[in-house]
Amino acid sequence: MQNFDKKDMAILRRMQADSSVAVADLAEEIGLSVNACWRRVRRLQDEVVTKQVAILAPETFGYGLTAFVSVRTNEHNEDWLAQFSLGISQISEVVEFYRLSGQYDYLLKILAKDIADFDRVYKRVIKIAPLSDVTSSFAMERIKSTTALPL
Repeated sequence: MQNFDKKDMAILRRMQADSSVAVADLAEEIGLSVNACWRRVRRLQDEVVTKQVAILAPETFGYGLTAFVSVRTNEHNEDWLAQFSLGISQISEVVEFYRLSGQYDYLLKILAKDIADFDRVYKRVIKIAPLSDVTSSFAMERIKSTTALPL
């Protein structure tokens, strides 16, 4: 971890909650001049902020189903991984994709409009590369969801 002081951490916490906050408001909140705050924000954006985005409510766009798909494969070589990674990366409904240790090899988080829409996406996933087991679980309720790191 880089060496950040209390003001840097306060800026980062606030930016994680709302990156559109005006520098003048941020400066007032953490007790800095606007210029000093602006310089810190620019430095932190250059050093640790990887992306600033708007997080949309999936339900607003009809995505009412969240599925977690666990995948096992008997293939563990670079060519297979390249094929699978490229194929999965091209499916926009797959919003998160992880390679795992343990019982399953990969975990996908898929947003779909309904079961029929999920089935359409599922059929695309299983065509990409040979898989030995695919198990899907559906979220009943989102209890916590955050993009903020615990600073």
